[in-house]
Amino acid sequence: MTESHDPQLLKGVLSLLLLHLIAEQESYGYEVVQRLQAAGFADVLEGSVYPALNRLQRDGLLGTRLVPSPSGPARKYYRLSEQGRRALAESTAAWARHVAGVDAVLSRPLTAADDR
Repeated sequence: MTESHDPQLLKGVLSLLLLHLIAEQESYGYEVVQRLQAAGFADVLEGSVYPALNRLQRDGLLGTRLVPSPSGPARKYYRLSEQGRRALAESTAAWARHVAGVDAVLSRPLTAADDR
């Protein structure tokens, strides 16, 4: 059984995940959704991925190209721009700092509550 992810946490990290997946390989939107789901994000749907991809493109982090498809309309493939590569590196470092900070707090031992 796949556990769902907190939508607010996922919203904050979706762009980072998308940048990383597209850095791994140029992909079209539905393929990115499938790759996210295969990575354990089964609750991520097209309705959240496509707007995020469009925003990343609008922000200059992704480039696109249309590729004819034998089974329908041309597919829009996404690839990282140079600005996108820099953003991925910066966001990955920021995520690592964030995780380290959260882990530092959550790894503290808890003491028994005072029953006064």
